[in-house]
Amino acid sequence: MKTIWKLQDAKAQFSKVVEDALKAGPQYVTRRGAKAVVVLSAKDYEDLVSNKPSFKDFLLNCPKMDEDFEIERRQDYPRSIKL
Repeated sequence: MKTIWKLQDAKAQFSKVVEDALKAGPQYVTRRGAKAVVVLSAKDYEDLVSNKPSFKDFLLNCPKMDEDFEIERRQDYPRSIKL
């Protein structure tokens, strides 16, 4: 099965492009030799966008620091300023 289609071929055989997207996975459509769009099945698209955790869940699942962790600051003196 073909996975890369020229735009003119994809337009002429759109039903085939959709059928292949359902059976074989993403179908790439090129315009002037460069990849332009991807035709995905609805299931693949939903899997792609729904697996992202919310920002809150992402932050809550970040690695935690040890209780003994301390930030050490440099003990620099303030710079002198001429007034």
